[in-house]
Amino acid sequence: MKIRDRAPSRERCAESGWYACDFLLDGPMDEAFIRRIRGFGGSFLFLSSLRRPFFKLESERYVLKGCLGDPFFRMAADGAHMEELDRLEAYLAPEQDLCSGGTVYRDGENNEKRHAPEA
Repeated sequence: MKIRDRAPSRERCAESGWYACDFLLDGPMDEAFIRRIRGFGGSFLFLSSLRRPFFKLESERYVLKGCLGDPFFRMAADGAHMEELDRLEAYLAPEQDLCSGGTVYRDGENNEKRHAPEA
């Protein structure tokens, strides 16, 4: 799963000093992708037993939220910490593992998680 684009959100929160954007994905969010977001850091909630499962990740600097199966998720960041948007995009970007041809993802502590190449 990859981020295709980032667009300003329709949710209004600028009055409070927070700014939101939607991260547009190349397909519907699956549970593995949502669980990977957890490693970005913060208080994580994933209600997978609901009819429309959703997640929320909160910290003092940002809030992320989205629904399982949607092709996007939303992130709001404190205006003083807008770099968190770029940091999240870099965190979720897969890096090509040149040795095995697989994909490398980094968790919250910058540890590598390897996935075999697709057949």
